Amino acid sequence: MVTITSSQLRPLLLSTLVIACLFYLYAFPLNWSSGSTKTAHVDQSASSAEQLVVVSEPHPNLPDPSLPPAWHNTTRANAAFVILTRNKELDDVRWTMRQLEARFNHKFNYPYVFLNDEPFTEEFKELTRGMTNAKIQYGIIPHGHWSYPEWIDVDKATALREQMGREGVIYGDNLSYRHMCRFESGFFFRHPLMLEYDYYWRVEPSVDFYCDIDYDPFLYMKENKMKYGWTISLFEYESTVRTLWPTVKNFMKEYPDLIPENNLIDFVTNDGGDTYNMCHFWSNFEIADLNWLRGPAYLRYFEYLDRAGGFFYERWGDAPVHSIAAAIFLNKTEVHFFDDIGYRHNPFTHCPTRRELQKKCHCNADDNFDYSAYSCMRRWEEVTRD
Repeated sequence: MVTITSSQLRPLLLSTLVIACLFYLYAFPLNWSSGSTKTAHVDQSASSAEQLVVVSEPHPNLPDPSLPPAWHNTTRANAAFVILTRNKELDDVRWTMRQLEARFNHKFNYPYVFLNDEPFTEEFKELTRGMTNAKIQYGIIPHGHWSYPEWIDVDKATALREQMGREGVIYGDNLSYRHMCRFESGFFFRHPLMLEYDYYWRVEPSVDFYCDIDYDPFLYMKENKMKYGWTISLFEYESTVRTLWPTVKNFMKEYPDLIPENNLIDFVTNDGGDTYNMCHFWSNFEIADLNWLRGPAYLRYFEYLDRAGGFFYERWGDAPVHSIAAAIFLNKTEVHFFDDIGYRHNPFTHCPTRRELQKKCHCNADDNFDYSAYSCMRRWEEVTRD
């Protein structure tokens, strides 16, 4: 008979307890999913054996690291960057291209279309081609797209332009700026070089791109049936668009069949359409569907505005023109805020504030314009809230 002393009994009991605990953990493993970094919802109405976990959709610029990078997919949208510029802005263009290539396009290799109201120099072509491996096309703007249309009273336009200059309105006395706004509002998407593309990304000289873009925004727009994308929204100078909204209201009355019920008009008006609240998307950055702009509704809209003369008698900008069009023709699923694209056009910056996105950027989140006094972000959130 084996005798177990009291000094031997204690370690034996402890060993037995440890073995029992290990067996319990093996047979009934703990659920550690509550500590997951993913947002999940458990269907409480299902039995314990049938509970479903629905993981929220990930951000497109925060891809699953276990999957191949997005640029390994050789599918591309039929899209291009479009840059309206002049020869004297060569250094500013190269500054922008360097960042755009480093942050995005060296991976996706989308083409560039440069447009100018005069021929590009060989120096401009040589030095811009040296910034990218992508295809580049250089086009001249037709004279009719950068000049007074025949229905404009030139003397009247000149007098009003000079008056706005005396009043200190920004670009108030600048004729070239007016041609640019009219061209960007109604003609760039009809330029022969742009006709082969379905999507565009508007880029300007001397802007900054702060964040790595590790997915394809063009394909994202296409796959989600989006037609207009933006990064910064703000208030327009009222003195430049005094008759724009009355003209838009007249257009909507004359062509009610072109205005869908499910639209975003409340983004640009606080009183059901009576007045314009001056909110607009800053169009120096936009990614959009060219076929939407070439469609009958937008073309009829632009031609109506153009005939009214506000591009020359006032100083209607392409930003409010595009934004109002997006608001009256599109719905909230068709307009996208690119929160992940860090971007600066002097003097305003959009810098992502979400920590995971900030890791891809070199901008200061404290400089983010989104919730400043002159931003329309709060209005956007109000009208697009589910």
